[in-house]
Amino acid sequence: MSFNDLAARFKQAQKHDASEEKPHNTQESFRLRGKVLGVLIRDARLDSARTIEDCARLLNTAPAMIESWEYGEEVPSLPQLELLAYYLDVPVSHFWSQNALENDRAKTATKQPAYLALRDRMIGAQLHQARMDYGLSLEAVSESSQLDAELIDQYEQGEVSIPMTHLQILANAVNKNVNYFLESVGYVGELLQAREDWQAFMALDEDTRAFVANPRNLAFIKIAMMFRDMPTEQLRKVAEGLLDITM
Repeated sequence: MSFNDLAARFKQAQKHDASEEKPHNTQESFRLRGKVLGVLIRDARLDSARTIEDCARLLNTAPAMIESWEYGEEVPSLPQLELLAYYLDVPVSHFWSQNALENDRAKTATKQPAYLALRDRMIGAQLHQARMDYGLSLEAVSESSQLDAELIDQYEQGEVSIPMTHLQILANAVNKNVNYFLESVGYVGELLQAREDWQAFMALDEDTRAFVANPRNLAFIKIAMMFRDMPTEQLRKVAEGLLDITM
């Protein structure tokens, strides 16, 4: 039975919970909830490429117990789901949602070849532009990188994927950092940037992280952003105004 079928049956069971057969239907609702939860656990595990044994080791339980969860025969506790969510890199709310990661995974798989080809062309164009901006010929870059000029031309045309070791050498030859070639837009770019932002956030001291993470402090953060964008002269006037108030 598919996830969508289970979700539909679960919704139907919810509609009948208030009927005369409530004790029977309540048990059926519990059973369907367990089935749906099991499908979502399996879905998250497969999406993160983890085995049943991996999850069992994490939770210090038998692989058979993880299997029973995935089949809806047993139901984990919230603390166990929290550990699983952390390990499988999904929000814990995934386990009570009605969206399977499998659907997104299938859509992503069909787009990957086109994405790779597009990125090869984009990186090649960036390499070509950087070389032109730096006033270098193909031969000059070939000499400094010890790579064949014809191969570099193929890289610039996006006809051949650039191995990372070659990209590092070529980036240095055109006076660019490798980060210059990173994707900055689109789903993958946004995801990579989010991870970079998270790393920067975690590098902050604990008090600063707590302040930023508190929704009540959003107004203060927005005020700080406004000050950041103010012209120097206007910022000076604001500072003088604040000084007058406090005196």
